[in-house]
Amino acid sequence: MAGVFTPNREDPRVIRTRQLILDAFMQQLHTVDFNNITISDITKKATINRATFYAHFPDKYALLEALLADAFLEYVLKRVDAEALLTEETVQQLIYSLCDYHESSNSCVKKYNTVAPIIADSIKTQLEQFILQLLTREMKGADQRTLEYTATLLSWSIYGVTYRWHEEGKQESATVLAQRTAPLIMHGVVSLKQNA
Repeated sequence: MAGVFTPNREDPRVIRTRQLILDAFMQQLHTVDFNNITISDITKKATINRATFYAHFPDKYALLEALLADAFLEYVLKRVDAEALLTEETVQQLIYSLCDYHESSNSCVKKYNTVAPIIADSIKTQLEQFILQLLTREMKGADQRTLEYTATLLSWSIYGVTYRWHEEGKQESATVLAQRTAPLIMHGVVSLKQNA
């Protein structure tokens, strides 16, 4: 499409503008339900025009995904070393990371339960890629498709159990949740490692 501006992501002005957009959006999320936030609300708060917004994000859904997905990876890397082996302890740390993420997002986003389903696929995909990295490094030579399926199973299991934990009101601590579910999740990984 002619005339469409694609910002240089390395330009300090672009970085600053992107941050203005994210900050304005975050302020809106604290007070207004995501479904009621408009692009106009964001641009006014960020003191930019609509064209500038659209040069950075195609819509508010992409903006939401960028905001929460970036935060998610930070939560994972706070607890799990990217060079770790996939052990039961690593799975527990991933569970803690997701519990932390859900709790933090809930306090930052008004009506988090309305936006969580929108970004669930992005979070599961990031978690899947992270787990696949761990598996691939540890099990060089294993069938790639099997590793990919395993990473999908693990990521969806971990996300699902933590999301349910959050939705049901955190009836037990994240520690108890991790101790209860990590062995169940790891059972399949142990079988995979034995058969590799």
